[in-house]
Amino acid sequence: MPSMNLRRVRFDHPDAIKLNDVVQAEYAERYGDDGDATVLTPEDFLPPRGLYLIAYDEADRPVATGGWRSQDRNDEGYADGDAELKRMFVIEQLRGRGLARRILAALEEDARAAGRVRMVLETGTKQPEAVALYTSSGYEPCAKFGYYRFHEESLCYAKLL
Repeated sequence: MPSMNLRRVRFDHPDAIKLNDVVQAEYAERYGDDGDATVLTPEDFLPPRGLYLIAYDEADRPVATGGWRSQDRNDEGYADGDAELKRMFVIEQLRGRGLARRILAALEEDARAAGRVRMVLETGTKQPEAVALYTSSGYEPCAKFGYYRFHEESLCYAKLL
């Protein structure tokens, strides 16, 4: 894998916004809608209740993202101690090189250190690469939660930290 530098950034950092626009366009293309409508704020990812990472390549270009935010029991199906994975994304040119797995491991480690007990995520039926990553990383299907919990294309996974 090429050399990558993982950096903690705010969710409203210009590079985070740029990559978020790319991932939203991909979601829109895959699902035929306007992208992920889940409400996210920069404050969701502030330590110690969250973290947002960007991977930069050797030329200091932003190439991948991922974050987690704290969740506790609520009417959207979360449980106390949950860490919700959000915006896992690798630009198309660098997929298949282990970068997403590296970001996922860093996020899991940080959430565990912050006292979270379970990492949860929502993906969709039209994202088989994501499903393969998560299931091969020890995630198992769980009860649906979050914004898309009533959508047929929604898939939810969890892993004890």
